[in-house]
Order: sequence, then C-alpha cells, then structure tokens
Amino acid sequence: MATGIVTPTPGLWERYQMAMDKLTDRLNRITAALTKMSVPYALVGGQAVIFWVATKDPAAVRTTKDIDILLDRADLPRAKSAALSAGFEYVEVIDVGMFLEPSDPNPRHGVHLVWAGEKVKPEDPLPNPKIDERQELEPGKSVVLLPGLLRTKLMANRDKDRVHLRDMIDVGLIDRSMLAGLPAELATRLDALLTDAGR
Repeated sequence: MATGIVTPTPGLWERYQMAMDKLTDRLNRITAALTKMSVPYALVGGQAVIFWVATKDPAAVRTTKDIDILLDRADLPRAKSAALSAGFEYVEVIDVGMFLEPSDPNPRHGVHLVWAGEKVKPEDPLPNPKIDERQELEPGKSVVLLPGLLRTKLMANRDKDRVHLRDMIDVGLIDRSMLAGLPAELATRLDALLTDAGR
C-alpha cells in the first residue's frame, strides 16, 4: 500500500494561536501607521481592556477579536492615508466606519472607528472620550484613559462589556471611588457590578 506525505492539519490550539497572531499583526500595523503619520488615536473597547488589565495581572487578560480605535472625525482623511499605507481600506458598514484588509474583508476582522467626543446613540448620557483622554501604556500604543474606558463600557452595557468591567474590577482597576461623577444611570450599573463582585 502506497503511502504519501500527509500535511498535518493545524489543531484547535494552533488555529487559535494563528488567529491571535493575525489580530496582533493588524493591531501593530494600524497603530504604527497612525503613529508614523502623527494621527492622534487611542485604543478603546476590548483591546484597551487587555492593556489595562495587563498592567495589574497579565494572566487575567481575556482575549478579544475586536480592534476599536478612537479618532477625531476631523482626522479621518489622514487616518485613511495612514491605514492605506498599512494595507487597509476604509469602508462603512451600517454607518460604522472601519478599516478592512482587501484579503480579509470580513467586518468582524476590521479595525472599527469610534468618534471622539461624540455620542454613539443620541440617548447616551455622555459622549465618547475626547482624543486627549489617552496615554501610552507601552511605546507606540496609545490607550484611552481608564475613566473614559469605564464610561464607554457602562454606556454600551452589553454582556461582553459587563464581562470586561468585571475583569477590571477583579484586578483592582475599578472600585467604588469611581462612582463619583458618573451620571445616575451609569453609577447604578457600576454599583450593581461592584456589589456582585463583593466590592
């Protein structure tokens, strides 16, 4: 019986690692391109949570496939040029601006844009953080400041947002001192999460 060389199919863990490698590559390319073109930006959403949680306990980091970037709307033309130089094209999907790779145009794999200083929904109690509400948590990676991240997660209030908030509560990034200054609606949401966590 003839036998041939069989190329092994990547296992589940290897496929997960490959997906994370692609995500890391996209993140590094878009942040490097924006930095090179001097376009102010800040990571928000799940990637910002990763960076903040890692400052306290890298082992507590929860992986996420999303890349959300805070930009001033006025900087979009320069951001488009920066993204194009890194192999991304600008598209809008259901009124959400994003940078996609032509070789992988799945919006789930895109870099989603969040407009600084603007409300996501008219009924939101607060706008998104301003572009100057950011800091570099490591060289070349601007991340939204923790209070701004807290506000965006409380306003979105989806299951995954509550999970992210619990992660930050668990490592001590968020506590009851942060209730002060929040609108009543957001303070109530945070109070419930802190109570559930025994904080």
